[in-house]
Amino acid sequence: MRILIINGPNINLLGKREPSIYGSVSFEDYLGTLKALYPDVELDYFQSNVEGLLIDRIQEAGFSLDGIVLNAGAYTHTSIALQDAIRAVPAPVIEVHISNVHAREEFRHKSMISCACLGVICGFGLDSYRLAVEALL
Repeated sequence: MRILIINGPNINLLGKREPSIYGSVSFEDYLGTLKALYPDVELDYFQSNVEGLLIDRIQEAGFSLDGIVLNAGAYTHTSIALQDAIRAVPAPVIEVHISNVHAREEFRHKSMISCACLGVICGFGLDSYRLAVEALL
């Protein structure tokens, strides 16, 4: 099984950015933990702060991998282009959020990509990624 984890804007700052919301562990550190939990799964990782690069990666991976775990960050709430990219590929996509977006600012309550995703997991910290991998397995 081959799964790609894609993180959007500002996720590169995990461990430093608002630790009261996002925790104090970097994603790279968590990725090692995730890989250890699933040694038989090929887990690849990509992060960008640029919307177009996220779209390019979805298009590149979405025809050959078994699934995508996507934390689109703030683009979740604004990007119809990401929604279109998700719809364009056969790989199932799980939308992930570290925080419970429904317990935060109102603008975070609306996702432009949920309707194109297989499912949505939010509010379980970095464990949201593990739950998404489980869903794809």
